This record gives sequence, C-alpha cells and structure tokens, in this order.
Amino acid sequence: MIIADTRFWLALGDKKDKHHQQANNFAKTNSERFISTYPVITETCHLLLSRQGIDAQLHFVKMYQLGVFDIFDIPATGKQKILTLMQKYADLPMDFADASLVLLAEHLEHGRILSTDKRDFHAYRWKNTQPFSNLLS
Repeated sequence: MIIADTRFWLALGDKKDKHHQQANNFAKTNSERFISTYPVITETCHLLLSRQGIDAQLHFVKMYQLGVFDIFDIPATGKQKILTLMQKYADLPMDFADASLVLLAEHLEHGRILSTDKRDFHAYRWKNTQPFSNLLS
C-alpha cells in the first residue's frame, strides 16, 4: 500500500494543478492500493470544496464510497503520539493530517508516500529516524 497525502489528492483532482499530470500518470500506471487517513480525507474535502467547488468534493467522496483507496483508523494509543509529533515539528508546523500519516507509516513499517509537499515530508521521520520516500519526487 502506498500512503496518499492531501496534496496528492488535490493534484489528482485538479487539471490546472502543476502536479496534476505527474499524479495522474502515477495513479494510472500504479498497481498498488492507496491508503490514507480520515484527517487527510477531511482536509482534502475542505480544500476541494473551497478551491474547485461541490462537484470536485463529491467526486472525491464517490471514490471513497467505491473503495478506491483504503483508510487507516488512528488507534486510541496514537493520540499521544500525534501530539508529540506536532510538538516536535512545530517549527514547520506539522498539522494533524500530516501527523496521522506519520502514524500510518509506522503502522505499515514503510514511508512510501505520494505528496507534492516535498519540504515537510523530507523533514518528517517515522519511528523517529526513518525518512519518507516520496514517490512523486
């Protein structure tokens, strides 16, 4: 499974996005399933609605409804870890959605991610030392 960040979903859904072609090509040629988190889904819906309107948001939710990607449920034990991560990366700052993706990487035991956010996912570490491998780089 490949971790999908908000900015990947935004690039995939917006033909005007400078990363759209790259995201679209990856989605078309990739055979692995994507996985994300509910905070990422919420952030994506909010940004799609505000940037592109209700049709874009509904299309994304339709993909969710059809099971195009999987969702990782943050365990109750992850609450402290999310706070710790957001404090550790406060200088960037790290948001809740990004912290949830670090937890997901730790759960999957790999950091293969799709994101156009090269700065943050270059800085973040899962299991405190492991770098992410951004497949859109």
